[in-house]
Amino acid sequence: MRSTLTRMVKRDLLARHRRGRKMYFGLTARSTEVLRDGHDRVWGAGAVNRDWDGTWTLVGFSLPEAWRSQRHDLRSRLVWAGFGPLQNGLWIAPGHLDVPAVVAGLGLEDHLNVLRGHAAEPTEAAQLLHRAFDTAGIAERYRAFLDQWDRPDPLPSAPDDLARQLLLHTDWLQVVRSDPRLPAEHLPADWPAIRAEHVFRTLSARYDAPAKQLADAVLDTIPAEPAAGQD
Repeated sequence: MRSTLTRMVKRDLLARHRRGRKMYFGLTARSTEVLRDGHDRVWGAGAVNRDWDGTWTLVGFSLPEAWRSQRHDLRSRLVWAGFGPLQNGLWIAPGHLDVPAVVAGLGLEDHLNVLRGHAAEPTEAAQLLHRAFDTAGIAERYRAFLDQWDRPDPLPSAPDDLARQLLLHTDWLQVVRSDPRLPAEHLPADWPAIRAEHVFRTLSARYDAPAKQLADAVLDTIPAEPAAGQD
């Protein structure tokens, strides 16, 4: 635990606040932004894209071989934003995506080519979708989520609803992390994401109140300190 907290402080994801002999940890501006982005991904967007206009956002890049860390960070950002690798160095995502916001802070703008366009014959949109994204793997992850949670009494071995709430959100975030919200018109009618999203939202609402009560009982908190320059 101590090692994890120290690492998160070094990465500017947590800030230390000492009160006597106690050490408290709070969010930084960066971690607040990360959590807000995750919140919007989980609650703001639906599991499938029903309003796609046929436009693709394309990102091409070529980084020096020695830039392994930068390449990993860029690919992680692209996956989270909904991109998939069409071919070597070319990633695509359905819709109009704000690429500058996706890659902000990486310092790689001079190594990227960003375009928007539509599929043209003989290539069809459905072909691009299945080439760039592992649709079978995405569907399987949703089915695994349903196997775990789509039942009257999920995880009876968990100690309480706070634990269930945490596990539920963790499992769901892992699923949507790899889901680019593919266009509904190119998905099977029984696409499992639709059912899985309903199960997630229903269970989250069920656990919300008891989980909050338990968290309030076990967490020792202090008022947040104002940011620099604020009263």
